[in-house]
Amino acid sequence: MVRKSRVIVLLVAAVAAGVVLTAALDLSPITHALWGAKGKAVSSPPAVPTGAAPQLPATGVRMLPVDIPGLVKVVSPAVVNISTTQVVKLNRPQFRSPFGRQDPFEEFFRNFFGNMPREQKRRSLGSGFIVSDDGYILTNSHVVEKADEVTVTLLDKEEFKAKVVGTDPKTDIALIKIASKKKLPHVDLGSSEKLEVGEWVVAIGNPFGLGHTVTAGIVSAKGRIIGSGPYDDFIQTDASINPGNSGGPLFNLKGEVVGINTAIVQGGQGIGFATPIQLAKSILGQLKDKGKVTRGWLGVFIQPLSPELAENLGVREKKGALVSDVTKDGPAEKAGIRSGDLITAFNGKEILDEHELPALVATTRPGTKVAVKVIREGKEQTVHVTIAEMEGDQEKRASEPELAKGTGLTVQEITPEFARRFDIKNSKGVLVASVESGTAAEDAGFQEGDIIRQVNGQPVPDTAEFAKLMKKHKGDKTIRFLVERGESRLILALSNK
Repeated sequence: MVRKSRVIVLLVAAVAAGVVLTAALDLSPITHALWGAKGKAVSSPPAVPTGAAPQLPATGVRMLPVDIPGLVKVVSPAVVNISTTQVVKLNRPQFRSPFGRQDPFEEFFRNFFGNMPREQKRRSLGSGFIVSDDGYILTNSHVVEKADEVTVTLLDKEEFKAKVVGTDPKTDIALIKIASKKKLPHVDLGSSEKLEVGEWVVAIGNPFGLGHTVTAGIVSAKGRIIGSGPYDDFIQTDASINPGNSGGPLFNLKGEVVGINTAIVQGGQGIGFATPIQLAKSILGQLKDKGKVTRGWLGVFIQPLSPELAENLGVREKKGALVSDVTKDGPAEKAGIRSGDLITAFNGKEILDEHELPALVATTRPGTKVAVKVIREGKEQTVHVTIAEMEGDQEKRASEPELAKGTGLTVQEITPEFARRFDIKNSKGVLVASVESGTAAEDAGFQEGDIIRQVNGQPVPDTAEFAKLMKKHKGDKTIRFLVERGESRLILALSNK
């Protein structure tokens, strides 16, 4: 009995000694994960010498627990609520008459009262964040577009009338400004390029007009393309983002803004999207100085590199953007880039797919001479191109398909590559890329793959002319289209609601 007691005492002593030794030598993996190398809570990264790239400690400042309440207290004063007011003129509402279409009073009311306009104020809510102590605020373009009045409310409930300094609908980024007699709290802009999948992030905004709301989650994915524009490159996060969060900041655990909360998936849970802050930083100066963004233009039509085309071109790695066509007299054609070239690098940056090239070109200053690496007939070569300034029509042609707003009809160019593949003899016209369900285009009988040759009797050579004609006839009750479908031609009438 005495012997057993001695054994138990020795075991207990050994366990106690092991715990003490582990704590003393800091060998516990839990200690490393939660408290850092010296047993202290990891709440902020170590100081980084000026000019040196920040290096994360082995324990990782991205890991929890982090003092999120402390972080929120520091950055919240720079997060603002934005409310906008837009005055909209409405026509006299039409009521269903008990007399049916043969209403004996309809002509009387129309002649006597006419279509009496009414004004109605539409209000919307969003978020933003102050980026300088003199009152410049970043938000989404869709938060402030068409607004007659913009009001900014700070955390302490102080209100300011804001001026829209500049907007860029292509990236959905806007810069507004408020005038204050005192210096305002502002946030630091971090690096979305260094953001990693799985990293913890914090979103702050004004969902449903409830006021400052904090949610946390992780980066679910990067480089998401959701079809919102030609420069899609979204950060996906499961930090809760709701209507009213638009324009608000997405923070890393250092308290730096790494994204602008922009979009959600309707009906989806835990799926939100933020515009990378790197994109905002690249255009912030232009918005401040000019109120708009000037983009570079290469003058190429590009498409994905399929396995079949990669094999045909003699390319081993399926990376790059395939040039299907070049714009006549554009920068690419002048430099010698041809249809069939595979662009693998632009200005020293590798091109992994066709989605990366437009954004790189757009952020290049017009007049800059850049090196473009291409693979032509299995051989790599470098072409030097002087980037030109993108104009409106060029941007539409060189980016995404043209959307005829309000009709549900999306069209795109008939490129030589597409014409050869589908044996289209006449490449003048536009191809119907998609028809949205439940829209005027579907009601009119449009189908994907239709080729539009004329709009109201006017020839349609390309998407630029299509856009001009649609704008010209936007006030018409109906628009007539000459459409080619297979071997037949037909006329479709679209109700212009």
